[in-house]
Amino acid sequence: MHVLDYAQDVQSVLENKTSFSGMTEDLLKRINDHQSLNVFLSINPNVRSEAKHIEELDSAEASLKGMTIAVKDNISVIGMPMTCGSKMLEHFHPMYDATIIQRLKQQGAIILGKVNMDEFAMGSSGETSYFGPTDHPQFPGYVPGGSSSGSAVSVAAGLCHASLGSDTGGSVRQPAAFCGIYGFKPSYGRISRYGLTAFASSLDQIGIFSGDVPTMGLVFDAISGHDQYDSTSSELPPVSSYQKIINSPNLDSLTLAILPEQELTGLDKEVRRVYDDVLMKLSRHGVTFIHQTIPGSKAWIPTYYILATAEASSNLARFDGVRFGWRDQTSSDMTTATRSSGFGAEVKRRIMLGTYVLSSGYYDAYYLKAQKARRAIVNGYTSIFSTADALLLPTTAGLPFKRGEKKDPLEMYLSDYFTVSSNIAGVPAISFPAGLSSEGFPIGMQLQTGLMNDESLLAITQSIAQVL
Repeated sequence: MHVLDYAQDVQSVLENKTSFSGMTEDLLKRINDHQSLNVFLSINPNVRSEAKHIEELDSAEASLKGMTIAVKDNISVIGMPMTCGSKMLEHFHPMYDATIIQRLKQQGAIILGKVNMDEFAMGSSGETSYFGPTDHPQFPGYVPGGSSSGSAVSVAAGLCHASLGSDTGGSVRQPAAFCGIYGFKPSYGRISRYGLTAFASSLDQIGIFSGDVPTMGLVFDAISGHDQYDSTSSELPPVSSYQKIINSPNLDSLTLAILPEQELTGLDKEVRRVYDDVLMKLSRHGVTFIHQTIPGSKAWIPTYYILATAEASSNLARFDGVRFGWRDQTSSDMTTATRSSGFGAEVKRRIMLGTYVLSSGYYDAYYLKAQKARRAIVNGYTSIFSTADALLLPTTAGLPFKRGEKKDPLEMYLSDYFTVSSNIAGVPAISFPAGLSSEGFPIGMQLQTGLMNDESLLAITQSIAQVL
């Protein structure tokens, strides 16, 4: 891998060894040379002029000066397409910047372009995009994870300093684990979702990919905070996690909760080996471990997919060929024809499932029970974090797999087992690189902590990263 180091690049600029314009030009060439990865769907047409403008900014007022960022193609950037990886929006251009894009630009970040993703963020492998699958940056023919496949690969392949993705049930953390980088899903409401195309509104959260924790902290500090255009955004002020990361806590004062043995029986032997190795190393540095069970763990997957598909069926009803996007006029029933030809198989599958669980006669049996299970999961997390600083668990149960290998949708859904619960509860979670398999595949582990304790989570992750 060739992960970029933002702090090192800034130092090179200060020493007049390069410039932000020159650095951007080099990355554009590198992106062109790596087209086989199928990462970038579009390049910012104004990227060169924006890089020149950024060089004139005062660094003291621009915390992300010169940082190059790739954006998942379900986030609105003015002047660029927003396809959501779907035929339905192939030619759609939004008329405004998402709030987080505005904040990145204000802090001197350079938006390189929009990157590939599973269609409408529905997928766990990067294979469902209308524009073709994203390839793994190290192992051609293998999946990089999803749905934020392009966001993860853009960082892992050294095509940008950081990237933005969206995480509804693990779509930032799972590809981060598969690609050997950091992937952070903040607390629900900590980052504005204004300008993010909705999949499941109560679960969606914009997340960050980077090659190190300090870079992630800088981006998080720049884009967090209340937004008047997002009624679900927290009233808490913007965070200052970067200083906490720099002054990360000693591990001997840390208490981590871990799952009981029966929750780990399905782990691939390579993932289990790395997991045990992490526990051993942290134990040697004074970390205290306590076994904790999150109530309803067997219901994580069904609860998530009932809630997510129900909300998706409602959110995607707007794509009907009338208001915007693709329109199929080959049939007298334009709406049916548009949705049949405009959506891919996975999106249609989830819309049908969501419509079913919300339908008369089944609402109480499925959706209402899922909401009750959600409350039990939230209460369980509250109990865990009353005695532990964070919860440590694997990000994924297995390793990156070959494209086309998982043909059963249920098998694909089960790969999200360790990630969906934090979205259900709204708590922050981060995947960090923890080791390699015997064949060299990256393996990630995950930390989760209490609601709105995002800064502490990043600081704890930095402490662990320094040990690993």
